[in-house]
Amino acid sequence: MKALVFQGSGRTSWQDVPDPSIKAAGDAVIRVEAVTICGTDLHIVKGDVPEVTPGTVLGHEAVGEVVEVGSDVRTVRPGDRVLISCIAACGRCGFCRENRYGQCRGGGGWVLGHLIDGTQAEYVRVPFADLSVHPLPSAVTSEDAVLLADIFPTGYEVGVLNGRVRPGDTVVVVGAGPIGLATIATAQLYTPGRIIAVDLAESRLEAARSMGADATVSAAEEPEQLVRDLTDGLGAEVVVEAVGVPEAFEQCTRMVRPGGHVANVGVHGKPAALHLEDLWIKDVTITTGLVDTHSTPLLLRMMAAERLPAASAMVTHRFELGQMEEAYEVFSDAAHTGALKVVLGGPKHDEVSVAA
Repeated sequence: MKALVFQGSGRTSWQDVPDPSIKAAGDAVIRVEAVTICGTDLHIVKGDVPEVTPGTVLGHEAVGEVVEVGSDVRTVRPGDRVLISCIAACGRCGFCRENRYGQCRGGGGWVLGHLIDGTQAEYVRVPFADLSVHPLPSAVTSEDAVLLADIFPTGYEVGVLNGRVRPGDTVVVVGAGPIGLATIATAQLYTPGRIIAVDLAESRLEAARSMGADATVSAAEEPEQLVRDLTDGLGAEVVVEAVGVPEAFEQCTRMVRPGGHVANVGVHGKPAALHLEDLWIKDVTITTGLVDTHSTPLLLRMMAAERLPAASAMVTHRFELGQMEEAYEVFSDAAHTGALKVVLGGPKHDEVSVAA
């Protein structure tokens, strides 16, 4: 089969690799129908994630059709159309029993495209299939569903839930890329008083407004002052870092009010300064996190009920699967291409209307 293979810092190739096969009784082999590229993949290619070794197939988000399952798999069977979660879960370890699948110690966690071959391929082997893939209702298209593999659960769990968004809160989201937009969309489930989006790119700020942000500001135009002006000088109850650069994290800590929450979502490849000389007295809570995807079934039901934005609100570029390298070029040069989310794949699934 063909797959995108990491060749070392700054290098990838779309090449022939061996077909995946069942290695454990809980595995499933899935033919990839739709796949996307994550900002984390860009960090890997840059060399920011040293655990990824040359020769690894990249990718951790996909939708596809089950073609083979191990003897212990009970929840899916060949022919099923499924969402592949970015997180695998053994279901047995202490962390999995707490729904903290991202910290799985039984062979799961973030393994696809990280510690084992991933989804940016024609076929992929998924371990612990009973907990790591989700059967898809016919009402949800593959293009919509692939947004639930990572960005929506990440924005919701690591941004909204960790940030403890409450009704009436001022929420600032720094970074209006796909994760930031998913955070904006799911924060509205808790009726915050206002959502402020911060980014350098006007195209992304426009996307944030269409996703429900009440105010937007360029990261180069004193967003801290805007936040102070809108909060009587106090700062925001919740500030979400969705970029992954030191300057953005430090900016977030300057915009949070006493007693507030800073929820770091971004993947950082460099150290960021933690100014405890300013923060120690403010009762600020700072959270970090890898998504657990415990919310995926809930979000999938909401997507089927049209309570979440469709892919058309976020997907800016579409490619055939064999155009993987071109898709990476477009996605990595978002400042010039305007890319938000790119989707690659084969046939689109027919939508089914659901009566009101």
